[in-house]
Amino acid sequence: MNQLDFQDRHAIVTGGAAGLGYAIAQRLLASGGSVTLWDRDQAQGRQAADRLGAGCRYVQVDVADEHSVREAMQSTLRHGHRVDALVNSAGITGPNTKVWEYPVGSWRQVMDVNVTGLFLCCREVVQAMRGANYGRIVNIASVAGKDGNPNASAYSASKAAVIALTKSLGKELADTGVRVNCVTPAAVKTAIFDQMTEEHIQFMLSKIPMGRFGTPEEIAALVGWLCTEECSFSTGAVFDLSGGRSTY
Repeated sequence: MNQLDFQDRHAIVTGGAAGLGYAIAQRLLASGGSVTLWDRDQAQGRQAADRLGAGCRYVQVDVADEHSVREAMQSTLRHGHRVDALVNSAGITGPNTKVWEYPVGSWRQVMDVNVTGLFLCCREVVQAMRGANYGRIVNIASVAGKDGNPNASAYSASKAAVIALTKSLGKELADTGVRVNCVTPAAVKTAIFDQMTEEHIQFMLSKIPMGRFGTPEEIAALVGWLCTEECSFSTGAVFDLSGGRSTY
């Protein structure tokens, strides 16, 4: 493992109790930092923080709820943590079905978590970062936000919105010490696969020229660097992690 310099820095990782968020938290801790996991699942969040050990703390939060996000931020600051980095990893896939059959309630839920939740977290954390004139925000988008996967319209649309929001916020903060970027992974085998049909999983695999899924550790390696001070001249940028799938 290459050594990243996150020494004495602190990060918030949303959706940090499992999957990509957990792997990213591991990488940041191994790089000398501390991490606060923001996750809705209290039992899983506490277990994750216990497993990650010293330097890791858990705060329960529903990212789609403005009041919950504000309370989570206040709790994080009360424990003496400045926020050097925010990784927005919380997300859901929604059902795999055609647009004309897509349940309206499911569409709204995907947008609430993947887009509004990310917006609320950025909105809250940016205020502290602007005050410190330093920060790194990394949003977990998806190659689906570039390509638009069939039978995943809400997920694809939500991740396209994440890419656009990243570009907007990055430009708004370009004259400060805060950098905002996103990554666009192809499919990574985590528990989120449990939300998908086997047919959709195989469709995603067929689109990856490397012929395999990514690993959480591979995503965490790039996200970890984007959280460091070394990432100084990239903002509003989209970093591809697609096994050769993306052509732009």
